[in-house]
Amino acid sequence: MTTIIFDVDDTLYDQALSFHETFKHLINDTYNYDQIDRIYHASRKHSETLFDQSERGEITVLDWQVGRYKLALQDFGIDINDDLALEFHKQYKRAQGKITLFPEVETLLDYLKTKDVTLAILTNGEVAHQSMKIDQLQLEKWIPKENTFISGAYGIAKPNPEIFHIIEDKLPTTPESTIYVGDSFEKDIVGAKQVGWQAVWMNHRQRQADQACSYTADQEVTSAKEMLDYFKK
Repeated sequence: MTTIIFDVDDTLYDQALSFHETFKHLINDTYNYDQIDRIYHASRKHSETLFDQSERGEITVLDWQVGRYKLALQDFGIDINDDLALEFHKQYKRAQGKITLFPEVETLLDYLKTKDVTLAILTNGEVAHQSMKIDQLQLEKWIPKENTFISGAYGIAKPNPEIFHIIEDKLPTTPESTIYVGDSFEKDIVGAKQVGWQAVWMNHRQRQADQACSYTADQEVTSAKEMLDYFKK
């Protein structure tokens, strides 16, 4: 039996769409898609750095959630105060209440549900916020709640090997029979490979891997369709 474990954000749905909607509503509705997308990418980089700081107790969760937008906008010469940054976070969170799966992901989950595999979720983040997104995406149609693991519930986040070992014990599964699918090379691919899991990089953002890193993905896909085709093969 094989265990397939999925990340959520930017792996099963397009996280950027909520950002684009919020930016146009609150900041500037004349920016084109590419301009906003560059700011979104910056927010993701700041988010990863600030998330690590929040996990270490150096800043609050709210500082992480609000700070990523403020810093990303500042990178592009857009200064906003703390109140507007907080409102950006609130509207972005509301926009995420309307997220939907990539169509090919829904097809993939339907397909895998018919196979002799165990399906699970491992996602970094705050329990309430990640649970809201999991509910909105209706992932319990395919993945039972007991197979859903959110880092905030354990105080340990990817790429820390311990969170991967916790899942091995709870499912249970073995490294050689486990595949992890995620969009972050640093958090998902490195995290999975360092504990001996197979790793599929959902790189639809066309990011560059860390060339100095000794780990590589077992498979890289650049769209939900490629991910569907890979698992169907």
